[in-house]
Amino acid sequence: MSTLGPEIRLLLVLVAWGAWFLALVGLRKSRREPAVRIDSRARWGLVLQMAGYAVVCSQSPRVWASELEVWRAIAGTLLAIIAILLFWNAVVSLGRQWRFDAGLNKDHELVQRGVYSIVRHPIYASMFAMLLADVLLIGTLPGWPIGVVLFIVGTEIRVRVEDGLLYERFGERFLEWQKSRPAYLPFVR
Repeated sequence: MSTLGPEIRLLLVLVAWGAWFLALVGLRKSRREPAVRIDSRARWGLVLQMAGYAVVCSQSPRVWASELEVWRAIAGTLLAIIAILLFWNAVVSLGRQWRFDAGLNKDHELVQRGVYSIVRHPIYASMFAMLLADVLLIGTLPGWPIGVVLFIVGTEIRVRVEDGLLYERFGERFLEWQKSRPAYLPFVR
């Protein structure tokens, strides 16, 4: 079985996350608009999502120094590329509405273009794909299944809070869209 050196593992993780985070810095700055309503309950979901990443990515030096199987490097890289494309498209589609907190702008729009035509919460789809990329690149047992569960629970909290806000603002129009699009995993209702 072919393997790659540990420096490739580190390089892949750093480059993938660097490209993903560029949207936070580059696209977010110029478009921010203050929310008129924030639901801080979604922060609990964010805490669980970050705990999921921490569990998956907290590895001993032995793991970081080990060889990486080529198939895992390829699969992890492909997932990271998908995640990056999803994230960047979602941020561009949301424009000034994008924020960390679950909230609504004064003139909030129900965005259904770009990747929002595939799933209602493509940023969470992107974050999940990045988590799975991390699982492939550095995950070990028993940590990665625990990290995935924490992430999914946190994401479900955030989805429910955000969907509640959108229903509050858009009513039946949101319910129609909700019925026609999965939350964050394509083909999973």
